[in-house]
Amino acid sequence: MRILVVEDEVKIASLITDVLESEGLIAEVATDGETAWEMGGTELYSAAILDIGLPKLDGLTVLKNWRSEGVDFPVILLSAKSSWNERVEGINIGADDYLVKPFQIEELVARLRALLRRNSKQKSTALTVGELKLDLQQMRISLAGRPLKMTPLEYRLLSFLMHNRGKVVSQELLAENIYHRDQEPDSNAIEVLVGRLRRKIGENVIHTQRGFGYIIPEEEA
Repeated sequence: MRILVVEDEVKIASLITDVLESEGLIAEVATDGETAWEMGGTELYSAAILDIGLPKLDGLTVLKNWRSEGVDFPVILLSAKSSWNERVEGINIGADDYLVKPFQIEELVARLRALLRRNSKQKSTALTVGELKLDLQQMRISLAGRPLKMTPLEYRLLSFLMHNRGKVVSQELLAENIYHRDQEPDSNAIEVLVGRLRRKIGENVIHTQRGFGYIIPEEEA
């Protein structure tokens, strides 16, 4: 899952990014409102963490612009102020949650997880394929009850395929959703990654559709 972090304070942005990536998420940073508006309106994100006090364009205006354009991913607002009227304004224009600085990073992650679960089309808190289980709350993968050690890239690739079960996913789409914007993977990087996953989860979970991509088939009726 890709998370847009909009924060002009470098230390805070770096802290949030490091923690989200340790949780298996992709965090992409915008440091001003205009960049955030463009990124949120043109890229696919699962959620955004949006500071209100930004250069060029404030966070409330960014959020208002996103919502007017139909951008509907969940948004957590961050603010150095604690005024109730700012919170009300943020909620009224489409914010899903609100945190006042300074905050505990654990609380931010917990609130983000809650929003991602609530926004997910999956009613369950886990995805399963046979004996393979992906826990959406803990962001962990197990096989026949045995935890599997995964790199963040492996987790993100498998998670994306499991969320799109029954659909053929191209290598290009996989790369867009598991790598950072500034990363340019080698031409065979996805193929190598799928090979590593197959050695961990079994050869028959991820199928190759030659010339099209990869698919985890739906269960047979």
